[in-house]
Amino acid sequence: MGTPTPGSGRHRRRIRIALPVVAAGVATAVAGALFMSSAQAAETPPSPAHSGPSAKELRQRLATAVTGDDLPGQTAKASLSAGTATTIDPKIIGGTTTTVTTAPWMTQLWYGDDRGTATTGDDIGFFCGGAVIAPTKILTAAHCVKGYDWHAHGAVVTGATQLATDTDLYGGTVTGVWRQWNHPSYSAATIDNDIAVLTLANPVRATPIRMTTAADTTSYKAGTNAKLYGWGRTTSTTQDISTTLKTATLPIQADTTCAGFYGADFVKGHMVCAGTPATGADEGTTSACNGDSGGPLVVNNRIVGVVSWGVKDCVENGAYSVFSKVSTYVGAVYPRVDDTNLSNDHYADLWMRNASDKTGYERDSKGTSLAARESWGNWSGVNLVLQTDLDRDDFQDLLVRRASDGDVFWKHYVPSSGTWATKLVGDNWKTRLSIVAPGDVTGDYLPDLVSVDSGGALWVYPGKGNGSFASRVKAGVGWNSFNAVRGHGDFNGDGLADLIARKKTGGAVYLYKGRGNGTFAAGVKVATWSSTTYNMIATVGDVSGDGKADLLARTPAGTLYLYRGTGSNGSAIFSARLSLGTTFKQYDILG
Repeated sequence: MGTPTPGSGRHRRRIRIALPVVAAGVATAVAGALFMSSAQAAETPPSPAHSGPSAKELRQRLATAVTGDDLPGQTAKASLSAGTATTIDPKIIGGTTTTVTTAPWMTQLWYGDDRGTATTGDDIGFFCGGAVIAPTKILTAAHCVKGYDWHAHGAVVTGATQLATDTDLYGGTVTGVWRQWNHPSYSAATIDNDIAVLTLANPVRATPIRMTTAADTTSYKAGTNAKLYGWGRTTSTTQDISTTLKTATLPIQADTTCAGFYGADFVKGHMVCAGTPATGADEGTTSACNGDSGGPLVVNNRIVGVVSWGVKDCVENGAYSVFSKVSTYVGAVYPRVDDTNLSNDHYADLWMRNASDKTGYERDSKGTSLAARESWGNWSGVNLVLQTDLDRDDFQDLLVRRASDGDVFWKHYVPSSGTWATKLVGDNWKTRLSIVAPGDVTGDYLPDLVSVDSGGALWVYPGKGNGSFASRVKAGVGWNSFNAVRGHGDFNGDGLADLIARKKTGGAVYLYKGRGNGTFAAGVKVATWSSTTYNMIATVGDVSGDGKADLLARTPAGTLYLYRGTGSNGSAIFSARLSLGTTFKQYDILG
């Protein structure tokens, strides 16, 4: 972005930083407290195994990454229409200097693998950009993630305007990576479906930015000005990247314009291009360039694109910068924002309680089966347990209702003390017909709470991200006609949390699609399951690990079935049921 000022560039061993190139070039928390009476004491949940690398290890990774010159996702793109093999080469030329205060969500992604040998010749080191979309979630490009072990070798820096070095973070914070996900259909050959999410080992304080919605078309109209941010190359004549965060304004281009230059390499609906045609030189060109890869393209404070690929050296006459189209992928990404679970992997797990002895159990998902149960001890005195993550710290929380008075408590793990804290979040909810933890239904990426009162009113409690809630908002009436209201995640693939409800009479099951503003669309019938078919229904998230919300249903005889989500926007939101076992009759709580 722009001409580098004296001293602003660093030549770091021919640094070439990624962007694939195409051939065209409400109560006080009490830490560790138990909320049951002594006669009804529930055991404290087990401590989750979830930790990050040491500060020393992170600095070592930074040192390796800073001296690296590798290309993330390096590939030969021989299938391009021009027919010449190229390598990934993602970049801002023609922009201006900005600060992380203006873009607090901007993230530096450093990958440093020293390979464990005495020589540095086999080291792998590279840099990508990213954006904080939740306290532990970074949105970036799949070519920055696929094939690399970010848990073992990644270092993520937030809160810094200056590019980090191995000795100075310039006021930023460095964090390790806990999990990684890239779009399952990402193609290194075509750079299609180029989107990914990194889950951090610890939450960061950086203010998140939201993604656009699946229904957004306005942001992609030709001529709409979008803002690009990054630390990438500022000139086509050297490989130096910027030590200071930069930004540029790029007009969105029509799909026909992009396809006119790139041909079949531009995949309509999956990609969007932006900028004015490059001039063939730095002068007159404003473009993403190497080092900006994975960074955000922003319209009206929402991410609409992720820097994906462009032409080599970024200024080829007539070229545009190409981005992954976020509106297409928000349905796939959202489940990764809300994917906490008991075993800290990509599969939602099942919590259950034995009806006779009140012992709680965890059964971890393996995708299409459940692992052997693990005891959580005695959980008498409660009649509801739900999994959620109200503070978005990537540790699974529990919402628990006390049977004696209906008080609802939020139990959450405090990693700094290694203990569990308990907080009252619902006073005297004994008569509530349903309590649901569906995720974010208000559109702010903070988990919310939904309940149905005895009169059938549906209430939404907007979460504040710290276990507390704003004033409740009525979202419907007549919900006492249902004998089950459930929800955890997005059932129709639009990136918005939904509800599932079953009629008392007849057993018709309806999908109520979330609108992302605390309201729900009219119900769409998706099944007919009377209480004699299934006497218990549970929603715990993505059990199968495919990025789509699933549903669990138990027969009166005790067979538990998994209904895997399809992500369909119609009525066929579940695939054929899959049995998870026949021994579940003994449990009176599934959550």
